[in-house]
Amino acid sequence: MFYITDDIKYVGVDDLDLDLFEGQYKVPNGVSYNSYVCFDKKRAVFDTVDDRKTDEWLKNLNVALSGATPDYLIVSHVEPDHSASIPAFLKAYPSATVVGNEKTFLLIKRFYGDIASNKLTVSEGDELNLGKHVLTFAFAPMVHWPEVMATYDKTDCVLFSADAFGKFGALSHNEPWLDEARRYYINIVGKYGNPVQSVLKKVSALKINAICPLHGPVLNENLDYYIEKYALWSSYTPEEDGVFIAFASIYGNTASTAQKLAQELEKRGIKVELADLARSDIAWAVAQAFKYSKLVVASITYDAGVMPCAEAFINKLKTKNYSNRKVAFIQNGSWAPVSAKLMRSAFESFKNITFCNTTVTVNSALDGLAQTQVLSLADELAD
Repeated sequence: MFYITDDIKYVGVDDLDLDLFEGQYKVPNGVSYNSYVCFDKKRAVFDTVDDRKTDEWLKNLNVALSGATPDYLIVSHVEPDHSASIPAFLKAYPSATVVGNEKTFLLIKRFYGDIASNKLTVSEGDELNLGKHVLTFAFAPMVHWPEVMATYDKTDCVLFSADAFGKFGALSHNEPWLDEARRYYINIVGKYGNPVQSVLKKVSALKINAICPLHGPVLNENLDYYIEKYALWSSYTPEEDGVFIAFASIYGNTASTAQKLAQELEKRGIKVELADLARSDIAWAVAQAFKYSKLVVASITYDAGVMPCAEAFINKLKTKNYSNRKVAFIQNGSWAPVSAKLMRSAFESFKNITFCNTTVTVNSALDGLAQTQVLSLADELAD
């Protein structure tokens, strides 16, 4: 626990035992479930935690309150990693008023039944006066659920941002923000760029001293940096000019071709990064594809199709609205290479994708013709 301002305290918990976030995303450094308390004439608790950590969180909350009773529980987001401890909270503090919007209470009822006897339903722009602190509510529908809302403390200029500006990784690891925040955003929120842009417009009008997300560290320095990253990610604008090469290989020939292309790009002064799709975390690979301005997908032809791990990668990109990039292909096939044609067909349904003219075709192993194509593709990507 720690103070964010003189009146706002962090009471969240780390989960170091979770292996898969949302049942699919690897979190080797765990995750935090963030919760906060604002102390005033009336005391407001901001969100609960996953039921894996209910007891630890209630202990933190009880210590922070020092015997006092909370007046409000503000529910920013009803996804269970933030709401599953609401029943336990209301059992411990039955007089507390639960604050949310109409959709908040609809989802709470669906998950936990009609458990909130004291409810305060708020609308966009409504204010809640705690005494010295005045809270106002800004709805953030589809960032990344329909009931999501942010809360702004007008007194201390603190934004409680729900899942926005969150990251993977427990607070106790104290790791750099960017890579795991990017992997979190692209895979959790990335589909909903337009709603995020709408929220950023609301945020731009506020003076903000600190951002308190539901996962990851409290942000209280260089806030323009974090907001700029969100502006890039949500507008599907590349962060860096460079090439991400994602390959799927069986016997190493497709991999060696991808590595040859990477070497040629580096000779031309182009930043390049590679991923073996059969072995890499797909969520990381998807995030890296969004990071760079250009993408090369290399796949063996497999069962007259695309290697399954490459196909899954492409499908995930589509789900997250991958767009505004240049894309190229490397294919391999000993007798009937068709993977490039199939991959291009998939990308043609994406928005604002430009294709390189050169496709590298490897017939079993890299030969003179294929090497010439690699050089040509390197020149095209470097242009």
